[in-house]
Amino acid sequence: MAGSTYKIIELVGTSDTSWEEAAKTAVETASESLKDLRIAEITRLDMTIDNGKVTSFRARVNVSFKYQK
Repeated sequence: MAGSTYKIIELVGTSDTSWEEAAKTAVETASESLKDLRIAEITRLDMTIDNGKVTSFRARVNVSFKYQK
């Protein structure tokens, strides 16, 4: 049985409402051009702040997909 090879890329998704929505945005946007997505791992969460208020959420996500020749 042959093994498989996967490529891992880093994405940053943003949302005005939550980290979960930011991560979902990153994965769903990537799925529009990448095929056979497998695993998404959230590696970092942060927020942007303006005048002392949170204005957006950001999720850094590593996504793996099957490498095709």
